[in-house]
Amino acid sequence: MTSDTTSGTAAEAGFPARDRWSAANCSVARALEVVGTRSTFLLLREAFFGTRRFDDFRRRVGVTEAVAAARLRELVEEGLLARRPYQEPGQRTRQEYRLTAKGRQLFPVLIAIMDWGDRYLADPDGPPVRIWHAQCGSEVHAEVRCAQGHPVPLRECRVDLREP
Repeated sequence: MTSDTTSGTAAEAGFPARDRWSAANCSVARALEVVGTRSTFLLLREAFFGTRRFDDFRRRVGVTEAVAAARLRELVEEGLLARRPYQEPGQRTRQEYRLTAKGRQLFPVLIAIMDWGDRYLADPDGPPVRIWHAQCGSEVHAEVRCAQGHPVPLRECRVDLREP
């Protein structure tokens, strides 16, 4: 485990209007209202890894039927998953869950959380899963970049308040 004591938060870089900004109008808080529970994000992880069916979600995440049903319903209501009918031969029609475009946009968040967990919380043998780029074989990692494509470390970020 490594320790990075490098200073350089956005606050240190300067956000003089911070006391004028209310957390009630915060995109981070709003996003956490949608995906902020452990079970919700683990269900999304399973969707990213290809899980489609209710029983597989429930089993792989290790939650009760009631929790899986409630969380999957919330993800559908929020537009992150879509329900689609399927039918096995000789069986009744059931619903499977597929990521929507809105849901797929959370993939970098999953990768960032996974990168952090791999670095600081993995077992001594290393992380259990590797995500790699199918075209070149390199591992996939999250990185913050500006609209011009430059990598941007925290110390180079600036924060400002949008005036109404």
